[in-house]
Amino acid sequence: MATKGKTYDAHAVGRRKTSVARIYVKEGSGKITVNNRDFKEYFDKGTNRYVVTQPLNLMKIADKYDLNINVQGGGTTGQAGAVRHGISRAILKLDPASRAELKAAGFLTRDARKVERKKYGLKGARAKYQFSKR
Repeated sequence: MATKGKTYDAHAVGRRKTSVARIYVKEGSGKITVNNRDFKEYFDKGTNRYVVTQPLNLMKIADKYDLNINVQGGGTTGQAGAVRHGISRAILKLDPASRAELKAAGFLTRDARKVERKKYGLKGARAKYQFSKR
């Protein structure tokens, strides 16, 4: 694990829905590992892969750093959003001058949307059972 002895350049945490991603960045060739698997293998949907690499492509540093990512909770889409948030925060620690560009793209903002709870007497959060007059 990259956490022992601080062998990384930056560390950040990203969150989305119920997913939490811990990002460890060190200089390298651009290898991205998610839960000890290649990120292309872990995120099988192309849209999730795109979301994960967005901050790296925006700052044009996709081949400069190796990322070791631990992510847990939620589904794959929420995890991809959490990873994007964490990578953006890690880039900010490496290069504070990139803040304006990352903020303009919306990558530093924590997406606070969560699933609304189901209410009693209803089918779901807001969906009601069908009403019959007679």
